[in-house]
Amino acid sequence: MKKLALAALALILAGTAPTLAQTHRSESREHRQEHRIVRGVVTGKLTPHETRKLVRQQHRIDRAQRRAARDGYVSPHERRRIERMQNRASRNIVRKTHNRRGTY
Repeated sequence: MKKLALAALALILAGTAPTLAQTHRSESREHRQEHRIVRGVVTGKLTPHETRKLVRQQHRIDRAQRRAARDGYVSPHERRRIERMQNRASRNIVRKTHNRRGTY
């Protein structure tokens, strides 16, 4: 019985390992983007409205990642979609932090 349970656990972990690696990459990128947003708030380069919009965009990316990983496999199409969302968010962070507005 124990061998059967261990074998089943090994199969499950083997099947989810690539998914965990794929989501780890996008999650670490997302973490860096969130850090850039916080740094923009601390330095005063982001207004409260800009911050809200960027944080909301990050939440949408989180939701898309959860949906994509829900079945235990992130397809190439889902991965591309999430990467495009992250690219768009990264551009928005740069634009909002360099638009010569800020809190004074």
